[in-house]
Order: sequence, then structure tokens, then C-alpha cells
Amino acid sequence: SSLDQASFVVSFLSHLLGRPTLRGSAAAATTDQTTHTNTHSTTRPQGKNKERTAKMSGNFRFLNLIKPMMCILPEVQQPDRRIPFKEKLLWTSISLFVFLVCCQIPLYGIMTNKSSDPFYWMRVILASNRGTLMELGISPIITSGMIMQLLAGSRIIDVDQSLKEDRALFGGAQKLFGMLITMGEAVAYVMSGMYGSLSDIGAGNAILIIAQLFFAGIIVILLDELLQKGYGLGSGISLFIATNICENIIWKAF
Repeated sequence: SSLDQASFVVSFLSHLLGRPTLRGSAAAATTDQTTHTNTHSTTRPQGKNKERTAKMSGNFRFLNLIKPMMCILPEVQQPDRRIPFKEKLLWTSISLFVFLVCCQIPLYGIMTNKSSDPFYWMRVILASNRGTLMELGISPIITSGMIMQLLAGSRIIDVDQSLKEDRALFGGAQKLFGMLITMGEAVAYVMSGMYGSLSDIGAGNAILIIAQLFFAGIIVILLDELLQKGYGLGSGISLFIATNICENIIWKAF
């Protein structure tokens, strides 16, 4: 009938007119969704970067102060190969020989003091010898190690031992503290009149004594680092203490 034909034409025309509209709305929805996804994926890393930057700028790390000084600190390089046992034995013997020689070389510029030694009972533990280059012994190494371990253990300084960079900076900080403690102890020994009053020894000899003690302390620090990095056998601190005890026993036996 004509009524059915008219309704068919109307539905066909409405279908033709409505299809592009649906396609356009779907494309617009798809475009909006894609834009929203791209905006979300773009802003998300920026938010992470801002959060990370704020976290890094907010947390002050003490070890970052050591980075500029790492290039001037004396250092023993890590071995790039496996050190054989004979070579380890050789380096250990050389280190102990240098330590024993320094224990017998007297300090230049000091005055002979026949008073009692105030550190007599501590010299066995500190591997030191009075009036020689090994006057300070291993006390700077032990003191700096205890201070750094205390600061790291109490979370006063932030150290991540799983990171190679943090381990290197922690070792450099410990070495720097050891050198500063060596200088402080050398100045304290001279100023306290351990080698005679300043008016008797003079300013020149006082500075020379401090320099001798300082460089001897650096030698001990480097020898200990040499043995700890795998060139020798055991720890330098333990070997120096044992060597000092054996030396005292041999010298006092005759």
C-alpha cells in the first residue's frame, strides 16, 4: 500500500541521515578517548619526574660532599685480575716490612723524654711505637671506622651498601676522616708537650714532627687498603697488631 511505501521511504531516509551522525559521534568519542589517553600518558611521567626531583632536592646526602674530594684522595686501585697466593704473600710481606721499618725510624726533631709513657698499655692494641713514625699506629683507622659505622648505623647519614657508588663514597669518607684524625692527633701530640715544650723544640721542628706523623699515618691507611682490596692476606689492622706484639716479644726477650 501507499502507506507502507511512505513509511519505508521515511525510515530509509532517516537511516541514511542518521548513519553519518552516528559515525561522527563515534569518531569524536574515539578521538576524545585517544586524546585523554595521550594526555594522561604524557602527564604521568612528568608527575613522576617532578616527584623524583622534589625527593632528591629535599633529601640532603652527606656522601655527596665527598664526591669532589674523591679525585684528590690517595687510593689503591682494585685488582683487575685474580691475585695468586704467592703474589698475595709477597705483598703481605712487603706491607709488614714497611710497617716494621717505620716502627724503628725515630722522629726527627723531638727531644728525649725519660718520663713514663701515658699510652704504654694501649700501644699493643694500637700497634704503635713511642718516638717513631708509628707513634699513632692504627688509631686513626680505628677511630674513623668507628665514627662512620656509628653514623651509618644510626641513620644519621644515608648509605645504601647495595650501590657501588655509595660503597666507594663511604670508603672515601672513612679515609678522609682518617686523614683528618691523623692530623688532629699529630697536632695534639706536639701541642701537649709529648716531644718537649714548643719553646724548646721550636716552631720549625714542631711543623716537621706533625708532617712526619701525618705522612706516616697516610702510609698506614694505604697499607691497610692494599691488604683489604685483595692484594694481601687478611686485614691490615689485625696483621699490624699481631706484628707489633711479636716485635715487642722478640725485642724484650734479649
